[in-house]
Formats: sequence, structure tokens, C-alpha cells
Amino acid sequence: MKLTTPVSIEPLQRPLGFDSKFLFVGSCFADSVGAIMQEAGFSVTLNPFGVLYNPASIAQSFGRLDSREPFTGADVVFHEGLCTSFWHHSRFSRPSEEAFLADANGALAAAADAFSAADVCVVTLGTSWVFRHKERDMIVSNCHKIPAAEFSRERLSVAQSVDYLAPVITANPRKLWIFTVSPIRHMADGAHGNQISKASLLLAVEQLRERFPNVEYFPAYEIMMDELRDYRFYEENLTHPSHLAVEYIFDCFREFALDASCSDAIAQNRKAAKASRHRKFQFGN
Repeated sequence: MKLTTPVSIEPLQRPLGFDSKFLFVGSCFADSVGAIMQEAGFSVTLNPFGVLYNPASIAQSFGRLDSREPFTGADVVFHEGLCTSFWHHSRFSRPSEEAFLADANGALAAAADAFSAADVCVVTLGTSWVFRHKERDMIVSNCHKIPAAEFSRERLSVAQSVDYLAPVITANPRKLWIFTVSPIRHMADGAHGNQISKASLLLAVEQLRERFPNVEYFPAYEIMMDELRDYRFYEENLTHPSHLAVEYIFDCFREFALDASCSDAIAQNRKAAKASRHRKFQFGN
């Protein structure tokens, strides 16, 4: 008796090992899987600008890593006593412009080196919807709770998403690009609106995969929708995958992307990392 519809996944022809350098960029799901990869002992740089959701912001961020152009006072946004920018997640917010620029440019320099050295870029797209700051005419990575009247809201078409992402891949032909669509549900526009947004992303990635030989797709979205189609695999908010679901999808990613010879070391490294965290908690070190 079958109780799920398994998603067929063709593994990479050249599986990746501990000698590969990874850059994970994108939604909260990229944070979750990237953190497991770090725990497993892989060389991973994770979301250097913080969590990003849409193809435009992700492409802009890769462009900034490529150019290494430092952030200046012109990029700084002041709101509710904090300084940040429209390039960054709110975790970069600081009480002064000097502190923000020091942290942002420090992170940029380190991440630019990591991007240059990366063999594999794993990109998780979350939504086709974007917010454009009217005065700056810029699609933002985060609105930072600034009044909605300062933004217009748009949905990127399939062609627009492809146009943002294709130049990044063209500029970095020696890297392997693994795209995935986040299984996190964005319900602000309702169930149908969420599906339209995800469908647009899926079609954009398919066009990129057809155009570029160094682009692969990992079906995290399909695994969540088909193999884990049950609310017990969601957090209490019913939109984010549970810890169990993330672990299941990571196991699928391991079989898809990583050399089987790494499996024992992955398990040992994760066990050691968890034991270390437990000791710190227990003894307050």
C-alpha cells in the first residue's frame, strides 16, 4: 500500500564532497539546509546579506558580490532609530551609520571572497512578489517595517525572473548552480496567489536549466507538496516546514548532491556538533 507519492530525483552526475565550497543564498529554507550542511562539516557561506526572497534581490546581491562595491552612506536607510539598507535583512540593523557600514562592508568583503572561491551556489527562491521603493526606484530585499505607502508591490513575470538571474550565471560559468523553490507557503495573497507565485518561479528555473548546462534543480517544493503532504510536517503556523520535514528534505538533498562516501562523516560530524551544543547548554560554557 502506497501512502505517499515519491518524487523521483536524478542525482548529480558528479556528486559533491567535502572539497567543494558552497554558497547558500535565498529564503529561510536556504538558511535551514545551509545550517545543516555547516553542521555536517562542509565549507558553507550562508546568506551574506541575510535572508532574501525574490529573484531580483538575489540577483542584485550576487552582482554586488561580483563587483565588491562597498556600501556607502547613500545606501543607508534610517528608521525607528536604526540604520540599515534595502540590500540587507533586518539582522544587519545597527544604532549608527558607522556601525552598520562597518558590519555590512566587513560581511561583503568576506562573502565576495567566498563567492569567488565557491564551486557550488545553492539558490532558494521564495516568492515572485517584490516591493519597489518609489523614491529610490529599487526592488528591496526587506522593507524594514517602513510605511507601505513608500513602496509599490509587483509580481515578477517568468521572463523578468529569468532576465535577473541569467546574467549572474553567464558571468560565473564555472560554478554549479543548484536552484530550488522554497516549500514555505506565502499566504498573504491566499492559497491561489501563493501557487501562482511559486509556479512563476518554477517556470523561471526550468528556463534557466534548459539554457545553461551548469544549472540543476532540486525539487524541495515538490517533496514538501507530494511526499510530505500532511500538516504534521509543518510548524504551528502551518506555512513553514517542521524540523522533521527539513531533515527529510536534507536527506533527499544529500542523496541528490553529495557523494555517498561522505555519509558516515556527515553523521559523525552532526553528532559531534549536537553533543558540543548540549555540553555548552548543560555547563553554560
